[in-house]
Amino acid sequence: MDEFFPEPYLFEGTPFAINRIIMARLISVAVLATICILYARRAKLVPGRSQAAFEYVLDFIRKSIGYEVIGEEKAARYLPALATLFLGVFFMNITGIIPGLHIASTSLVGMPIIYALFAYVMFIASGIRTHGVGGYFKSQLMPAGVPWPIYILMTPIEFLSNFIVRPATLVIRLLANMVVGHLLLVLTFAATHALYFSVGGAGGLLGGTVTLLGGVAVVVFEILVAGLQAYVFALLAAVYLALSIEEH
Repeated sequence: MDEFFPEPYLFEGTPFAINRIIMARLISVAVLATICILYARRAKLVPGRSQAAFEYVLDFIRKSIGYEVIGEEKAARYLPALATLFLGVFFMNITGIIPGLHIASTSLVGMPIIYALFAYVMFIASGIRTHGVGGYFKSQLMPAGVPWPIYILMTPIEFLSNFIVRPATLVIRLLANMVVGHLLLVLTFAATHALYFSVGGAGGLLGGTVTLLGGVAVVVFEILVAGLQAYVFALLAAVYLALSIEEH
């Protein structure tokens, strides 16, 4: 568990202390910002391979998350925020398999909370802008067509569901997947090292080879999980947003 709480090696003892996880986050932001800036500055009418790849990702976010969940007419306003969530979470997740970093930037709870707060503010602010303060909270806490006495029971449940459970599940789902992925990587490669260099012999060689292949499989799996969790996070944010701005 010490992997998740590394000692700082820059600015130790100050509010700006940097450890391995913070450095991984800074590198993720720098790389993503560089890619976006280069894309914006060098975009051409006939795209090259790099531009086409980046535009494919943006098109996937637009159609598979924005249009599918929110609707083509309403999605345009929210696409930059959804793209920020998808790309930000993915780049933070993928550091778990980058040599020299070896830990997902979202495997400590602070970063998932930041992304969940971003989504939380987005869908509440959008709901208020669409329906007004009173109309939004009434639609979320007091669904139409319910007998008045039932609101005594339903309103607290709706409050917990819409304003507590939604952001909490975003945090827990992302955090748990990244923590488990890191633990799997540590177990497989630590076992490989122990079997090769401590056990030795034919048994150690065979067992180490098996755990090494398992570690490689986990690396591939972690790439898929990094993308899948980014997609799920942005998709759920879009769902919560759609529920906030719908008229019914």
